[in-house]
Amino acid sequence: MAKSESSSTWKSLVAGGAAGAVEVVIMYPTEYVKTQLQLGKAYRGPLDCAKAIIQDKGFFSLYRGMTTLIVGSIPKAGVRFAAFQQLSTLMKDEQGKLSAASTMLCGLGAGALEALVAVTPMETVKTKMIHDQNSAHPKYKGLVHGVSTILRAEGIRGIYQGVLPTVLKQSGNQMVRFSVYNQAKAFFQGGDHKKDLLPWQSIFSGALAGFVSVYVTMPVDVVKTRMQGLEASKYGTTWNCFKHILLNDGILAFWQGTVPRLSRVMFSGAIIFTCYEQFMQVLNNLVPEDK
Repeated sequence: MAKSESSSTWKSLVAGGAAGAVEVVIMYPTEYVKTQLQLGKAYRGPLDCAKAIIQDKGFFSLYRGMTTLIVGSIPKAGVRFAAFQQLSTLMKDEQGKLSAASTMLCGLGAGALEALVAVTPMETVKTKMIHDQNSAHPKYKGLVHGVSTILRAEGIRGIYQGVLPTVLKQSGNQMVRFSVYNQAKAFFQGGDHKKDLLPWQSIFSGALAGFVSVYVTMPVDVVKTRMQGLEASKYGTTWNCFKHILLNDGILAFWQGTVPRLSRVMFSGAIIFTCYEQFMQVLNNLVPEDK
């Protein structure tokens, strides 16, 4: 690997990790509400859900499990952007351009890798901790205690539940998001692929990427959440979970939690892509690429 390529990779890893941490801190309550809705609790909608949680357990209960997401989001976002950058380097043409098809493949690969490395264990622990809080006598006393309890009871498999739908979801997410974002970015750059975007351009492009990805991947997100909850054993397999939801809850159940997820992912896309671009600009100024 050339020195400049290695430099770009570590910069993407650092910038992506930092952007992921910022995004989680800002957006976590919407993720919490979305997960509660997908677990089948009888709420009239996201606002009713949030109101009931705050009245019952206090405002800061909306941040239950956030530590898990922060700890997981730093490597998750770092791996995502570093993998996409590395795959892009391999697939660019002689003019240094990445075709639409190649962008989709790079996003697909980045999403699959982040799912295996960080997202599946992070999401499984987060979902179980949120689900646990719905019981009369919660058994998890925090991130470390929750993880250790799950590992003792279920082994490594206990934090890798739902790996297949998670890989499918993340692959689809990043395939769509990077494709939409790069198309919007190219539009704003006007043919100059080295031109930095203005913050509002990154915000718009990231939000658009998030919006499109939600409606494409929502069904697999619902299946993933059910497969990672405390009642996952009743489904057995991803396919059985899909059939159970379809036959017992109806097709619209695959879009439960769309509103909070949409609000989260649109803002998430805007935040994470914008922060990534800004962090990369800072790193490039501090450590210029070798010519």
